[in-house]
Amino acid sequence: MSGWSARLAEQGITLPAVAAPLAAYLPAVRTQNLVFTAGQLPMVEGRLAATGKVGAEVSVDDAKRLARQCALNALAAVDSLVGIDAVVRVVKVVGFVASAPGFHGQPAVVNGASEFFAEVFGDAGAHARSAVGVSELPLDAPVEVEIIVEVA
Repeated sequence: MSGWSARLAEQGITLPAVAAPLAAYLPAVRTQNLVFTAGQLPMVEGRLAATGKVGAEVSVDDAKRLARQCALNALAAVDSLVGIDAVVRVVKVVGFVASAPGFHGQPAVVNGASEFFAEVFGDAGAHARSAVGVSELPLDAPVEVEIIVEVA
């Protein structure tokens, strides 16, 4: 074991099985030196970890933890396609937050994903990012994260 897989092991992080797609798409696709993931929900052992809107049924702290789970699931999709040790850097993170009316804290929620990538990849985890508030997400999930990574 070397590279990022060793770093994950040192941190006690285990990549989960890739979440089964909810529709007609692939969990991740590679083109040249980039891997794009589909949006990942906060699935844990095949089940959605929480439902509801952030700022109503779901607190910002809980949503931040859910965004971290989405990021972990996105890494699992990358790993299933090319292997985690092929990652050169995280290029872009897009977070979608199912937001209650008047909720404007989407950046704080998506920090759960961004901080996770910094823990795992250090400087190679620094990325461009969007944090978007939406009215609904699949299965009434509070958050969804997709990523683009550069690979060797």
